[in-house]
Formats: sequence, structure tokens, C-alpha cells
Amino acid sequence: MKATDRRRQIAVIGSSEPDPELMKLAVEIGGYIAEIGAVLICGGLGGIMEAAASGAKEQGGLTIGILPDYNKETANPFIDVAISTGLGHARNVIVAASGDIVIALPGSHGTRSEISIALKLHKPVIGVKAWADIQGVRQIDNLEELRKVMVPYL
Repeated sequence: MKATDRRRQIAVIGSSEPDPELMKLAVEIGGYIAEIGAVLICGGLGGIMEAAASGAKEQGGLTIGILPDYNKETANPFIDVAISTGLGHARNVIVAASGDIVIALPGSHGTRSEISIALKLHKPVIGVKAWADIQGVRQIDNLEELRKVMVPYL
């Protein structure tokens, strides 16, 4: 198998305590990722991570959670493959590095660190309703805009 034959891996990052509107959007984004046949990568816990994973699962997608601890049981119920790292916040490097593309919803310092790592690794970063203040992040506001900006990456 050539590297070009592998499924796209898309990392979804964002707040562990988002508002309901962002949770709904994350579910839609997860569903879209499954719809295009990509693998969803996330931190494996709650909030945006769980919402995106649930959307992907609803559409029959594959989800991978990169966990901060050594306990696979901490993964949200929509994670197919739980990778226990024991790295705490340092697992953000793995999340960012594992995505061919990173989709960043609003979040805090952890999300910002993942964005910075992805940009350092020359990964495309799409900011959804956030992160316009970071040079190199492509800003969008909804799923329809995401569908359009993803075309070159598919």
C-alpha cells in the first residue's frame, strides 16, 4: 500500500466545555468527516471531541482518540480506537501530528497549542468560528464553508 492509498486523517480539536451551538456544529463536522471517508482523530475525551466523534459514528465513520492518561476507559463512548499515552497535555502533539488536516473549533490553551503544533508541522488548519487571530489559520463559520475549503485536500 502506498501512502497515497491511506485514508485521510482529520483532527478535530476544541473546547472540553463548549456551548450547545458548538456541540451541534461539531457533530455535523464529525458526520462530514465520515461522509468523505476520512478518519476522525481527536483527544478522545468530552466536549468538542465527543461531539465530533458522535457525528462520525452516526455516519459509520472510524474514530481515534489520543488519550492523556493510561486508561482506555476514559475515552468517550464514540471512540473506536483509544490510544492511551500517559502524556497529559503533551498528547496534543500527537493529536496535531496525526491529522493530515486540523479543524479547530473554539477552545482554550490546549486547543491553541494544538493549532501551533499543526502550523509548525505545515498542516492545514481550518478555524471554525475562532482562531482568526492566528496567522496561517483559514477562518470559516459553518459546515457549508468547510465543505468548500476542504475540496483541495480531498
